[in-house]
Amino acid sequence: MAESMRGMRLGSQSLESDRGVELASRQRCEFRCKLDHTFSVVFSMDAELPQTWECSDCGAIAIRLENGAEIEVTGLQVDEKRSHYDMVLERRTRDELEELLAEVLAEMRERRSRGRLTA
Repeated sequence: MAESMRGMRLGSQSLESDRGVELASRQRCEFRCKLDHTFSVVFSMDAELPQTWECSDCGAIAIRLENGAEIEVTGLQVDEKRSHYDMVLERRTRDELEELLAEVLAEMRERRSRGRLTA
């Protein structure tokens, strides 16, 4: 058996071929950000096309183009990126956050008074 496997580089190369494989139909969508960076993303023909995509150059929110013009974006503010704090505020109220902060600070002070810096 060792003689027949010589030179096969097992594990580093697939023995499957692409012959007879039919690829899914695709469509290319163009996006442009507010800094005029234009780029394209490929999607399946069956996929629901997103209105926005993160710019690959600057990280800003880019809007999908149709026939060279930006589409009308519905349901979100394009100018602002949500920060982690914004997402936390969607799940908790400010009062809950203040209470949670007070609890964590009290635990830290208690650990420090006992000489332990971490949990």
